[in-house]
Amino acid sequence: MRSLIIGLLGAAALTIGACGTSDPQAQNETAANSGAPAGQPAALTLTRLDCGNATIKDFDAFFSDRPGLYEKGPRDIVDSCYLIRHGDQLLLWDTGLPGKLAGVEQDMGPLVARVDRTVAQQLAQLGVKPADIDVVGISHMHNDHTGQAAEFPQAKLLIGKGDFEQTSGKDDPFGPWRGDGKPVTLVTGDTDLFGDGKVIALHLPGHTPDHLALLVNLAGGPVLLTGDLYHSREAREKRGVPPFNTSREQTLQSMDRFEKLAKERNARVVIQHEPRDVELLPQFPQAAQ
Repeated sequence: MRSLIIGLLGAAALTIGACGTSDPQAQNETAANSGAPAGQPAALTLTRLDCGNATIKDFDAFFSDRPGLYEKGPRDIVDSCYLIRHGDQLLLWDTGLPGKLAGVEQDMGPLVARVDRTVAQQLAQLGVKPADIDVVGISHMHNDHTGQAAEFPQAKLLIGKGDFEQTSGKDDPFGPWRGDGKPVTLVTGDTDLFGDGKVIALHLPGHTPDHLALLVNLAGGPVLLTGDLYHSREAREKRGVPPFNTSREQTLQSMDRFEKLAKERNARVVIQHEPRDVELLPQFPQAAQ
């Protein structure tokens, strides 16, 4: 149980790398082909999935490295995952809390966690089977983002190198991707997932060794999914850094880079744990285009 609490919103212990420039430059390797006919741009949509929620019993005590930064007392957060259609390619970004929590309210000490529906159940409503997912992209190694990853063993996995390395061993969420010849892209810099600049994983370390955010360049305007660079709007406003982050310095550098990019692109910022940001995207099963 303790491992789930730590993994849910918890601590890491390795720092590597530095932030890049404000203009995302992708690594040479891409996670999947575009799937669109030559000369024809791939259609792009973004659908939010509900991957759980939690009540933090004392939000300030849990998330603040400066006591009193946030209002004390309980606060609800959401756990968001996303299905991205790129032509005939399907990317699942983050996989939420473990599916075994479906229909269960579990007290984990500093928080109470719940899952209403699994990722697979929601995908089924969209006519998508687990085997249809081409790429599973993971923002970082914590349990509330990796909990259902193993349900998609046929997909290519994209994850930060340091995060992948730290999750090996007991309770490994990435067992299907361990070993020679497995379809894994280990990220240490920005990565263009489909090779056309439409979906870019942004290397923003600090929360974990190789934490990632995601830039989705929709026709209606770019969307930035934060991963856990921020856990709330107040954290973004106040530049709050959780005490369990890998590196406070790297986190602040990543925030600077993220905010510069958001301003340059005039992007819609979606904080993945912020309940108010759920309304920034169409309600499931509708998709943003």
